[in-house]
Amino acid sequence: MTAVQAPPRAAKAPPAAGPRKPRRYGKALLYLALAAGAVPTLLPFVWLVRSALMQDAQMFVAPPEWIPSPFQWSNFTEALTAQPFWLYFVNTVIIAVISVLGTVLTCSVAAFSFSRLRWRGRNLTFAVLLSAVMLPYAVTLIPTFVMWQELGALDTFVPLTVPSWFAGAGGGVFNVFLLRQFFLTIPFELDEAAYIDGASPWRVFWTIVMPLSKPAVVVVTIFTFIGTWNDFLGPLLYLNDERKYTLSLGLASFQSVYLTQWGYLMAASAAVIAPIIVLFFFLQRYFIEGVTLTGIKN
Repeated sequence: MTAVQAPPRAAKAPPAAGPRKPRRYGKALLYLALAAGAVPTLLPFVWLVRSALMQDAQMFVAPPEWIPSPFQWSNFTEALTAQPFWLYFVNTVIIAVISVLGTVLTCSVAAFSFSRLRWRGRNLTFAVLLSAVMLPYAVTLIPTFVMWQELGALDTFVPLTVPSWFAGAGGGVFNVFLLRQFFLTIPFELDEAAYIDGASPWRVFWTIVMPLSKPAVVVVTIFTFIGTWNDFLGPLLYLNDERKYTLSLGLASFQSVYLTQWGYLMAASAAVIAPIIVLFFFLQRYFIEGVTLTGIKN
């Protein structure tokens, strides 16, 4: 028997090279538009850094000078030693860490209840909780201050940290909403399989939902940390002892009615925002992923 020879395969035509050039041009235009949009965003940071390295008289020259001459590096050392900024830094870190832990824990538990558990009145309770977003902060300012005054908590860190341990308080409603929307993207089949194996809701929360929600948790962590780090009104209302001041109050000490030390203020401001920039630089992947996936169900 003679072997039957298979017909030769037709040679594949080389891919057309035509559409690649428009794609390259489109990508180049996209990068150019993004770069143009980044310029006004980066301009305040560039102005801050150049002002931190200038003398006060050189900052307000018209037309503005962008390169310091000479570089006033002493602004940083003198600004950070003129006030006990290391003490302010420690106070701010303590408040921020406690607030982040409380917000992440309580808001995630509340979001798990609103998204993964079934109980009577769940949707109505969630709607009432969301209505708190429309309540202006100034409306509750005086009653809240009177409450902490009656409790004897003024001039302590208690009014600045304890509200974060109650989900929905201190602006936590948005965090509950964000985590709830992200939890809804996790398949419910994972919960059902765990319940069949005898797991409790608390175990499902810790071993299934939270590990899969790392991007959303990172977003809440960043928002809470930045909000606490930059908070000025809260420490201004509740703190009187200078040894308990935060960084925001320390920066305000460079401004007065008759004189503002602009060089020291700019240098200290650049040093204060540096940790936030570093934090976002290392966590930007999780931040973008968490914001992108929030609200996408199944």
